[in-house]
Amino acid sequence: MSLRALGWDAFFEEAFAPWRERGLIAARVAAQHRGGYELWAVDEALAAEVSGKFRHQAPQPSDFPCVGDWVAVEPVVGEDRGIIQAVLPRRTQFSRKAAGQATDQQLLAANIDDAFILESLAMPPNLRRIERFLTLAWESGATPTVLLTKADLRRDVETSVNKVSSITKGGRVLAIHSENEQGIVAVRRLIGEGRTVALFGPSGVGKSTLINRLAREESQAVLPVRERDQKGRHTTTFREMVFLAGGGVLIDTPGLRELQLWEGAEGLESAFQDIESLAIACRFTDCRHDQEPGCAVQRAVREGGLDAARVAGFRKLRNEVAEFGPRRAIRTRAEESRRSKGATRSLRGQKHTED
Repeated sequence: MSLRALGWDAFFEEAFAPWRERGLIAARVAAQHRGGYELWAVDEALAAEVSGKFRHQAPQPSDFPCVGDWVAVEPVVGEDRGIIQAVLPRRTQFSRKAAGQATDQQLLAANIDDAFILESLAMPPNLRRIERFLTLAWESGATPTVLLTKADLRRDVETSVNKVSSITKGGRVLAIHSENEQGIVAVRRLIGEGRTVALFGPSGVGKSTLINRLAREESQAVLPVRERDQKGRHTTTFREMVFLAGGGVLIDTPGLRELQLWEGAEGLESAFQDIESLAIACRFTDCRHDQEPGCAVQRAVREGGLDAARVAGFRKLRNEVAEFGPRRAIRTRAEESRRSKGATRSLRGQKHTED
């Protein structure tokens, strides 16, 4: 396969130029394992690990390669493996706050053009969860599309589509049936050659099944959901890319039980355009859209033009972003300090060697 088929373009070509002069090759991270990475280059797959220098200089986990990244690789002569020397600048990146109490950023996918957000219609769609995914998708720089899977399990599919469409504000919403091609054809049209699409959603929504249908082969293991609550088991346990013979690249991700925002100011503005446009008319510029006098958002709720639950969801996400902002800043300063000290030690070592 060519680099172009994998998503390579002028943006990455320009960033890679200095590394090409040093004799390195370009490759894309197809899978990330605990012990290393699987890379796709021109007509070959390579096992890889980062160089010792890279590992020493990378200040945080998000600086390490992620599925979807383009990397500069030094091939190991005579072997199907290479050493990653650099990660090329990312055009887009889909990330969340890492699960747990630590203030860490976890990258889920890089350099994606479209984010497919999957929600199963085996149960009524969870609008607040979809809003959270939409916020992260817009923040990443990718274009979101909501796919309502297992539509054959629901009689009122059109009602569900309309409900979800009401929160996407013109965004694409497609219903997919499990037993026929209804919806799949429309999804295939969205994935062209060189385009990268990542799939996101909780366990059991049918990500692996969708990939199998798009790839026209059983490339993913599929496990049934639990009948009592329609919750799936984690079929995908790590992030990986799937190349489609008809063109395009899919990135599969494990089901996400916890999805907290790492950053989201721009994502909130895009995902909640209706609220943001109303907020301009609020009496106070720092209005929280709660009980403040002169709140245009709450007035719209009282008049029936805006769903109160949507406003509550917006406030929750906005508070989440505000809460982690100071903690992110503290962590960033600490990382910059460590990086500066590391550079100073390196210069001292060079001077000592010269002496």
